[in-house]
Amino acid sequence: MAKSSKVPPHALRLSSYGELEAYVRAFAAGHLHLLLLFGPPGVGKSRAVRSVLDPRVGWISGQATPLGIYLQAFAYRHQPLVLDDIDGLYADRSGIRLLKALCQTEPVKTLGWHTLTPILELHDVPSQFTTTSRLALIGNDWKTLNADVAALEDRGHVLFFEPTALEVHRQAAGWFWDQEIFDFVAARLHLIDRHSLRTYRQASELKQAGLDWRRAVLSRYLSDPALLVARLQADPSFPSEAARVQAFIAAGAGCRATYYLHARRLRPSTDVPKMVLTHKAPPTADSTTPDHLDNLRRRYGRLGNG
Repeated sequence: MAKSSKVPPHALRLSSYGELEAYVRAFAAGHLHLLLLFGPPGVGKSRAVRSVLDPRVGWISGQATPLGIYLQAFAYRHQPLVLDDIDGLYADRSGIRLLKALCQTEPVKTLGWHTLTPILELHDVPSQFTTTSRLALIGNDWKTLNADVAALEDRGHVLFFEPTALEVHRQAAGWFWDQEIFDFVAARLHLIDRHSLRTYRQASELKQAGLDWRRAVLSRYLSDPALLVARLQADPSFPSEAARVQAFIAAGAGCRATYYLHARRLRPSTDVPKMVLTHKAPPTADSTTPDHLDNLRRRYGRLGNG
């Protein structure tokens, strides 16, 4: 797997879900004051945090504004606060000021909002308050843009979670339900540079709709002509390998030698251990953590920066 360079040099790189869970549990138990968790999309970072924390913690996901975070921080003062999918917030000057206040190393932190806005009065939120909330930040990317951002990194535990394709596959075995799709992905893990848990759900949706789910899976990590070879090999309608070669040539993708060149590259170097799924049906819908910013938006409209 290609290593990401968009993380601080002192970040701890984790590659297993067991390691990640250990750090999340340490945060949940109150041992870690500030946790910054980053990694590629689709590997289950948010799910890992959500599964351990109390569902009543303050959880902000999506495109949170600094004012929205301030309101949530007041509503959940003295409780853990999670900011999920905040990749652009640290580039906002107001966002950085608020994060620096939330990330103070002192047990009791003082937060303030000094821009006039009717939202504070409408929701009975003071322009300044104290809190003991611990903070977890979750995102796909992190950039050390300036000294202020570097100060945030220095105050907490920075983790970069980058599991291997096999590790993601093992994690999917704990909740996925379609053995055919699961085995299809397993036979091609060696081709995947950066895997995603979403591959399994999306393939299942296409299969239920009667669409070509195999092509969709292959298209996530291959391009022509290798993609065409993989699609032909996955198509059970061909009576022989020679017939697949003829279809490859007829498609104008190359000659017989080109077909076998890509076919060799598509072969796995080692076998993936056989895993039998225990779930036979999709899991029930996850209970979502309430985002009280939605309630505020419904009552007062868009929550801007001031």
